[in-house]
Amino acid sequence: MRGGRAIERLFAMDDAAWARHASPWSVWTRVPILPAMALAVYSRVWIGAWALLPVGLLVVWTFLNPRAFPPPARLDSWASRGVMGERVWLARAAVPIPPHHRRVPLLLSAGSLLGVAILAYGLVVLDVWAALAGTILAAGAKLWFVDRMAWLYDETRATPPTNGSAGDRSGGCGRDG
Repeated sequence: MRGGRAIERLFAMDDAAWARHASPWSVWTRVPILPAMALAVYSRVWIGAWALLPVGLLVVWTFLNPRAFPPPARLDSWASRGVMGERVWLARAAVPIPPHHRRVPLLLSAGSLLGVAILAYGLVVLDVWAALAGTILAAGAKLWFVDRMAWLYDETRATPPTNGSAGDRSGGCGRDG
């Protein structure tokens, strides 16, 4: 829980940023960031210090991405529901969530973290297979996590919002479809 909140603060995710991040364009243009970052870091083998250029651009894009697209008119796409479910998940200390949604997201987050560790190892020792396996594990676990968040949002969006907090399931970004 603290890790998710720390990332939210790091990316300065206020209500407006969350609303814009709920755009399917935002979600789907984030999916290739991890493989692109892995390739950019690995490219130091071919282009040396110039690898810092694509790495830097990807870091900037990672920060700008949740703000780069307008809020969606509807929240009925899988990607939008996944983002809104993540807001529900992050507010779980204040807003109860169904019991069957308490453990799997934590396991998926751990799987993603494990994938990042394997990826980092592969990038440090230049083991392309470890880097590829880590990327697949991290990205696959994250996409599965988003799927769980879409399910969580579907099950909890009928719950009345609480004092406009992150648990506000309306999302504040358009009509809820």
